Amino acid sequence: MEQASLDIQIKTLPTSPGVYQYYDKDDKLLYIGKAKNLKKRVTSYFTKSHDNYKTKVLVKKICAVRHIVVETETDALLLENNLIKKHQPRFNVMLKDDKTYPWICIKKERFPRIFPTRNLIKDGSEYYGPYTNFKTVHTLLDLIKGLYQLRTCNYDLSQEKINNGKYKVCLEYHLGNCKGPCEGLQEENEYNENLEAIRQIVKGNFKDSLSRFREQMSDHAEKMEFEDAQRIKEKIEILENYQAKSTVVNPKISNVDVFSILSDESYGYVNFLQLSYGAIIRSHTAEIKKKLEESDKELLELAIIDLRQRFESKSKEIFVPFDVNVGEGLKITIPQLGDKKKIVDLSLRNAKYYRQERFKQIKIIDPDRHLKRLMAQMKKDLRLPEEPRHIECFDNSNIQGTNPVAACVVFKNGKPSKKEYRKFNIKTVEGANDFASMEEVVYRRYKRLLDEEQPLPQLIIVDGGKGQLSSGLKALDDLKLRGKITIIGIAKRLEEIYYPGDSIPLYLDKKSETLKVVQHLRNEAHRFGITFHRQKRSKSALDTELDAIPGIGEKTVIELLKSFRSVKRIREASKDELAQVVGVSRATKVFNYYLSKKD
Repeated sequence: MEQASLDIQIKTLPTSPGVYQYYDKDDKLLYIGKAKNLKKRVTSYFTKSHDNYKTKVLVKKICAVRHIVVETETDALLLENNLIKKHQPRFNVMLKDDKTYPWICIKKERFPRIFPTRNLIKDGSEYYGPYTNFKTVHTLLDLIKGLYQLRTCNYDLSQEKINNGKYKVCLEYHLGNCKGPCEGLQEENEYNENLEAIRQIVKGNFKDSLSRFREQMSDHAEKMEFEDAQRIKEKIEILENYQAKSTVVNPKISNVDVFSILSDESYGYVNFLQLSYGAIIRSHTAEIKKKLEESDKELLELAIIDLRQRFESKSKEIFVPFDVNVGEGLKITIPQLGDKKKIVDLSLRNAKYYRQERFKQIKIIDPDRHLKRLMAQMKKDLRLPEEPRHIECFDNSNIQGTNPVAACVVFKNGKPSKKEYRKFNIKTVEGANDFASMEEVVYRRYKRLLDEEQPLPQLIIVDGGKGQLSSGLKALDDLKLRGKITIIGIAKRLEEIYYPGDSIPLYLDKKSETLKVVQHLRNEAHRFGITFHRQKRSKSALDTELDAIPGIGEKTVIELLKSFRSVKRIREASKDELAQVVGVSRATKVFNYYLSKKD
């Protein structure tokens, strides 16, 4: 059972970047690794033969896989580093604390310096990072140096010392890399404006800097200062080409618990991220079964208390997506933007992935539970009076009014029931009239089901907007089925779902399973209808050409098409070529027919 469970865990892993953790039968952490593609990386452990003895031993001991999803491969590298230091798993190379990643520091001082460092000193300075190597840091600092003129000296630039003329400008000033604040040649306000722009660049937000540079470039161009305009243009190109750094860890977010929740009809999923000294040290998602239709707020409050006790958290602050009541003495923050909001979004993303994996696992292990949950969710999302165990979807197909046909596809328990698909030739409508065609096929379909005393569906979907829906509804009225079957329309472009009598459409969550089932129905109806329409158009094309020849029957037509492959080749063939296939008599009839057409 353990092995089966492990197999299912591996099969349902996401393909996103992240960190994976291997546990043994006693739930002891064995190994932590990073991956650009979690599923591909973890699967490789169990599909490849390993020459290394320790790797073989590790694989034999693995009984469970857990993971944390992140945005980028760099994020995974940084998170792996933090977790290995925290947990020190048996099979990982031990990382020493002095092997820390580099940061960019904006020093707390007048006319602040910007420089790289491995040491975070709590003196009020700002730190950005960490970065995976110094090359990235130097690239970014070179970019900043090329865009803005900043001082590099370590002088104490107090106003008093500047006024007293204590300092003289250095070579950096004469090279144009510094504007000389040491001699009072640059105002503090101007320097700080540049500093704010640099903060945004370090965070990956280039919008303000790009806007400022474009204005400067335009000003220089208007004044015919083309060299200066070209210089600014080069800065713009550098900024546009620069790839922003990753932002998994922010040293300002320290000793905080992060919680998020999403839920469906039956379960709530609460993710817990634990941050210590600006680093993620734990991710855990709890699945909570609803008993009395509890709200997300109620579930999250229960989970926060339980998870903090279970993991013995001492954090004095929590980040949550909405306000909660979890007792006094705990600071509650609801981030709206910035790095704090990003960390809450990351928590929610992990909850979503956990939920998706649980769906996949349940589908494999317990298909009945999966079906019950899906039907309950569809009933809720589509506002139905009962579960849609039997759904039928209609689609009209015609091209420029020719050969109008319609298709009806049937889904039972959320899956196609292809033996029950039905095709319709439109009988009472001339030309391309989708509304009248829809009314005809809906009426014919359910008139027949009623006459044959067959079970009716709980839900009818018509492919189209208000017009097609009204036509289908009229057919149900004629059969006195209004109110006995729910009918809705789905518009093609925006996935708008229309209900009878409602002018405003319903929009489902783009990632919801309900929308996926509805889209599958619509696409299947479209595919089935188009296939039938093509068959009918092909047959119609043959009817008008070969079947119009006097004295030529279906058998002769089939023989000719098998040999010549197309009507065009038959039309262009000589009498002798035709005679070799169908004999002189019938060949003469075909040849003379096309000869008369040429005249």
